[in-house]
Amino acid sequence: MEIKNLHKVHMGKANCAIDLGDGSERGEYVNQDYILHKLGRPMRSISLMYCYYPLDEGWPGRASEVHASPEVSFAWDYPYDDYFTYKGGIGGNTEGEPFCYMREIRAHGQDVTLTLTIDPHVSDEHLAQIGRDLRPFGRMLLRINHEATGNWFSFNKRCTYQEVADFFVRASRIIKAEAPNVSVIVCIGGVEHADKQEIEMEKEFAQTIKAADIWSVDKYMSLHWGWPYDVAEPGGTSHNRHKVADVYEMTKRSFERFRFLNGGEAKPMVMSEFNADGDVTGPYDQAKMVQEFCDLLRKDQATWFTGFTFYQFRDRGRLGLEIEDPNNPDVGIEQPVMHTFRKLIHEDWFLPQITDQESLQLPVTLRWGGAEDAEGLGLTLHFDGNPHFCELYFEDDTNLMMELGGKWFYKAPKTRFVDLMPLFFEQPLTGPCDMTLRLFAPPATGENDLTLADGLYNSYTTIEKLPKIRVRYTPVEA
Repeated sequence: MEIKNLHKVHMGKANCAIDLGDGSERGEYVNQDYILHKLGRPMRSISLMYCYYPLDEGWPGRASEVHASPEVSFAWDYPYDDYFTYKGGIGGNTEGEPFCYMREIRAHGQDVTLTLTIDPHVSDEHLAQIGRDLRPFGRMLLRINHEATGNWFSFNKRCTYQEVADFFVRASRIIKAEAPNVSVIVCIGGVEHADKQEIEMEKEFAQTIKAADIWSVDKYMSLHWGWPYDVAEPGGTSHNRHKVADVYEMTKRSFERFRFLNGGEAKPMVMSEFNADGDVTGPYDQAKMVQEFCDLLRKDQATWFTGFTFYQFRDRGRLGLEIEDPNNPDVGIEQPVMHTFRKLIHEDWFLPQITDQESLQLPVTLRWGGAEDAEGLGLTLHFDGNPHFCELYFEDDTNLMMELGGKWFYKAPKTRFVDLMPLFFEQPLTGPCDMTLRLFAPPATGENDLTLADGLYNSYTTIEKLPKIRVRYTPVEA
């Protein structure tokens, strides 16, 4: 096939980014190749949930394992939070979790959002070490002690709200001093009642609004917080459901109040956890509520709202695009909300903006800043019709994310062959046309080279040659 119009491309921000949670106290991490095949494109960011209680007995074992007890009747009734445990910090290393997953996420062209609940009593040196751990991972997001105005996490049981707020400010300052590449998210209760103007615990937490880079509220339009210790039934007291329009309105009012508390200056506003719990709504209304919320964002042209994280990909309960098969935790059972989500993430309002730029010649060095700032290359392919074979063959060890016709494909460093036919299974061509194949080069190791002057923020890959492209329009033997 003849390649025409080799040119530079840039990938920037979506009007509203969509991120995805992958693993938590309710489900295990699912590899990025599987998620990419299911969804058809990478997310802006993948959210991981971990905890750091290094002063506690039993650490670094997971709380529900080292403190298992028949007396536990609530998900957070352990001495420390029942998230996966952060294996870095003082005395740790960056070989295990969450770093192995962070590397995979970044190699697949996505940023990392790390939620980390931290014992507020850790020393400054513990926090500084966390910062040093996170330095190689580019423009990542760090959510410290989320839902901080609640009463369920261990950090809230150990400290006053004022102490929790003070700790957020201290932790943000120390971690960012070591890792300026990290943007810190504050996640607190916003405006929760129609007859109130103030946010939850406003006196204590106003300082966190100024200290954070990004503002967040977690919003479940319905939630069964009693899971897995009871079943949601009519008249029960361990679940709730809200109107979608009310959730949207309270989120918008929260942003406006945050901005007021920040002297009128806006910062990015996200929902770090968002969903409707199928335990409460059933699977059909769950999908409808997610769709309705996104329709409101588009209708309002909500430029004040930066993005949301869908919680989560695979869940042991009903908060996932898939439900974990109770017979085999490695198997997911797709839910109706998967179809809704897959459709939403391919709509213009939620897609990253990719722009074609000037012509270029090989070799070319591509810059990867992150999922919202990456330089790639594009080439025009002509198709005579719908292909029977459409394949790429590589002779190098580049790590690439590739997009054709809105569908994305991954090439790992040692991979030599990528089959593009899944695009045409979903979107068969009806006649001759030109299509643009775009290639981006996120860091193959998932880490940036910190010896470079701008290595905290960017990684670079030189493309010496293009793949060979094989296209055939008939079977090999008719």
